[in-house]
Amino acid sequence: MTSIDTETEHQLPLILDEVEVVSVERLSPSFVRIELGGPGLAEFGVDGPVYDLRIKLVFPNDAGLLPSFEGADDSWWDTWLQIPEAERGHMRTYTVRDVRGDGADTRLVVDLVLHPADGEPGPGSTWAERAAPGDRVVVMAPRRGYEYGGIEFAPGTARELLLVADETAVPAVCSILEDLDRGARGVAFLEVPVTGDARALAAQVAPAGMQVVWLPRDGAPLGGLLDERVRRHLGVDEGDSTVADGDVDPDLWETPAYSSSGEDVDTPVATVGHDLDGLYAWIAGESKVVTGLRRLLVNELGVDRRQVAFMGYWRRGVAMRS
Repeated sequence: MTSIDTETEHQLPLILDEVEVVSVERLSPSFVRIELGGPGLAEFGVDGPVYDLRIKLVFPNDAGLLPSFEGADDSWWDTWLQIPEAERGHMRTYTVRDVRGDGADTRLVVDLVLHPADGEPGPGSTWAERAAPGDRVVVMAPRRGYEYGGIEFAPGTARELLLVADETAVPAVCSILEDLDRGARGVAFLEVPVTGDARALAAQVAPAGMQVVWLPRDGAPLGGLLDERVRRHLGVDEGDSTVADGDVDPDLWETPAYSSSGEDVDTPVATVGHDLDGLYAWIAGESKVVTGLRRLLVNELGVDRRQVAFMGYWRRGVAMRS
């Protein structure tokens, strides 16, 4: 086992510890639910609802070994990167689907996607396909009482919500729906690989004012159904949101507080009396699809960028590092 050691004890402002698979549940043809537990999760916590909280998991390397973060200090990231890639394991980002129990019995629930749309399974889906109780991974998660970030959903006083996701962001939207105020209103468009996914997940809990629309591709192009339904919902009957490959930022992350493209996040662009002034949109998934939808809302319809969060969870044909 490769170790990351320091000479003095230091508590990180986040949890960075090994956890164990407590249970595995195959939810549908494309989704598996993993419940993780361990003593280190006793200090897990965030200030408020979990919403779309992101954590990181480190999966074993090809030899089945995990790096040890015992005694890690604030330089843990750089130290981890210095370990040869073949030895340090594979780090990926996921959404906390649910939190169960408390204290030493705290469990994190994570839903992972199998059979990715680009046909190239990554280390996460490969691991999830074989996961069994007792298997171990390393988790990076918020420690109670410390600032962590990782939550982008921030609708403020929005009167209507628009939630849009492909399969990689479906767990995040499902978590958001369960944490919403009961008076929330709007629609969630959720694109999944096959009809079997939509049927298995159709019982998703949501406020009465939130319409949840499942869109199984069943062989249709990735993102096409999302584009069509979002345009129809917003009253844009013509055109589509196709963008050229060269116009896609593989690190796309545009939220009210951050811009991966360097846009000014403090300058309002809304027009007084805009029909969509009360809208808050949260859109995540494949970067090219998300880029097209961002152009629709911000460029074509003139929605204030402070009313939207657009996040590229993955890029087709590009290996995601963390």
